[in-house]
Amino acid sequence: MALASSDQTPRIAVIGGSGFYDFFDSDAVEVTVETPYGSPSAPVTVGPVGGHTVAFLPRHGKTHEFSPHTVPYLANMWALRALGVRRIFGPCAVGSLRADLGPGAVVVPDQLVDRTSGRPQTYFDGAGIHVGFADPYCPGLRAAAGQPGTIDGGTMVVVEGPRFSTRAESQWFAAQGWQLVNMTGHPEAVLARELEMCYAAIALVTDLDAGVEAGAGVRTADVFAEFERNLPGFKELVRKAISGLPDGETCAHCRAHEGVKLPFDLP
Repeated sequence: MALASSDQTPRIAVIGGSGFYDFFDSDAVEVTVETPYGSPSAPVTVGPVGGHTVAFLPRHGKTHEFSPHTVPYLANMWALRALGVRRIFGPCAVGSLRADLGPGAVVVPDQLVDRTSGRPQTYFDGAGIHVGFADPYCPGLRAAAGQPGTIDGGTMVVVEGPRFSTRAESQWFAAQGWQLVNMTGHPEAVLARELEMCYAAIALVTDLDAGVEAGAGVRTADVFAEFERNLPGFKELVRKAISGLPDGETCAHCRAHEGVKLPFDLP
C-alpha cells in the first residue's frame, strides 16, 4: 500500500461518479489498498493536480461494476484515509427537482436528505459514538468548489436506487423545497465525517426528475450521454477547485470526535 515517499502522500482525493472513471492524463501511479471492510471500488490512482498530490477513486469501479446500493462505501472511505487523504471532493451526477435548473448546471450542495435503506452507513456499531452532521459538507471545500458558473447551495436528497423516482416521489421531493436527487451521496458524506475527513459534493445536473414536467421520465442512456457531454468541463472545474486549496489537514468543522474516546484508532 505504501507510496514511494512522504511527499507523494495524497492529502486530497476525488471520488468520481457515473462516467467519471479516470482523472489523470499521465504521471499517476496505481495503489492497491486492502481494508478491514474489503477492497475499495478500484485501485486508487495517485498523481499531481495543481501543485497537490491527489488520489482518485472511481466510485462505481473502473467499468461501472457497482450500482449505487452496492458501492463498497466503507472500504472506499477507509482506503482513502489510510493513504493519508484528509479532504475529498465527491463529483456526482444528479437529477434536478426544479424546471429552472436544467441539464449541464453544476451545484455545490449545502444540505443532504437521506432516503436510502439497508446500506451500511457507519463505522461505529457500538460505544455510543455519534457524529455531528447538521452541516454535512465542509465549508472550506464548498468555497473552493464554487467556481464561476456554479450554483452555491441546495439540498440533495439521496435515494436508494438503482431505479429512478416515480412521478409522485419526485413531486413530493420538490414540494419539500429540495433541489437535487442522487443515489450515492449517502453514506459517503457521513463516513467521511466519521473518519474526520473534509468532504464536499459537486453535483452535475444530467436530467429533470420524473415529476418535474410531463414526458417519458428519466432514461439511463440520456443521463450517461449528458454526463459525458459535460465531463471535460466538469473535470476542469474539479481541477481548479483543487488548485485553489491551501495546504492543510482536516478543518475544525470536520473534526467530529474531539473530546470523544473512540473504540479504535483512525487509520
